[in-house]
Amino acid sequence: MNQVFRSKTALVVGWIWMVFAAYNAVDLIVRYSGPASMVAAVVLGVLTMLVFISCLRPAIIMTEEGVLVRNPLRNVFVPWTGVDEVTVSHVITITSGDDRVRCWTPQTTARERATAVRRGKSATTGGTGGIGGRYRTEPVRSKGEQAAAEMLAGKTHADWVAEQLSERAEAAKRSVATTVLGSSSAAAGEPVSETAGEPVTAAVRELAARTGLMKVTWSPSAMAVLLVTAVLLVAAFIV
Repeated sequence: MNQVFRSKTALVVGWIWMVFAAYNAVDLIVRYSGPASMVAAVVLGVLTMLVFISCLRPAIIMTEEGVLVRNPLRNVFVPWTGVDEVTVSHVITITSGDDRVRCWTPQTTARERATAVRRGKSATTGGTGGIGGRYRTEPVRSKGEQAAAEMLAGKTHADWVAEQLSERAEAAKRSVATTVLGSSSAAAGEPVSETAGEPVTAAVRELAARTGLMKVTWSPSAMAVLLVTAVLLVAAFIV
């Protein structure tokens, strides 16, 4: 099952705008009044295009085969065995060989980072405050809630997503390494070992090189939206 990570705020704003744009598009068609309506349609079309490619399209999708990064205009696919490193600054960056992709979403703002740091400090106190914890400032957490708070202490949503990507990539590499070693050992009549050190790394790299690393393609939906917007611009000039 695929997992999709994106900005919930951008998604909500995007769909609200789409409803607004659809209503106004119908109104322009019903009350068409010549050039003025065409200009309004062009403005509406350009804004809708910008909202679509910046709010609704961007996402990180974890599939069985690898991670699909949907940026505003391009799709980037990296198989799990090709993910070398996942880092977070204000955006998530995935490195594969000599290539890297910066993910449009989710992003981390300075405010969100500061909030995560404060939450991390709160997690270490167990929800108590004051001198020696004498005066409580918030309810005492259960053991499960405290463990979850400590696990997420100081982490933003982007940090958590990056961790999920790294763990999934490492798990896939271990699985591939075990399969490769198992096949080699079976052919040689030797016992299978899951921790073979350097030979495992070499096998994984060889397989990743054969299957290909990062694949970048233009997004058909983004290109279609750009084309429709261009047609509206041409029509506005003709009319």
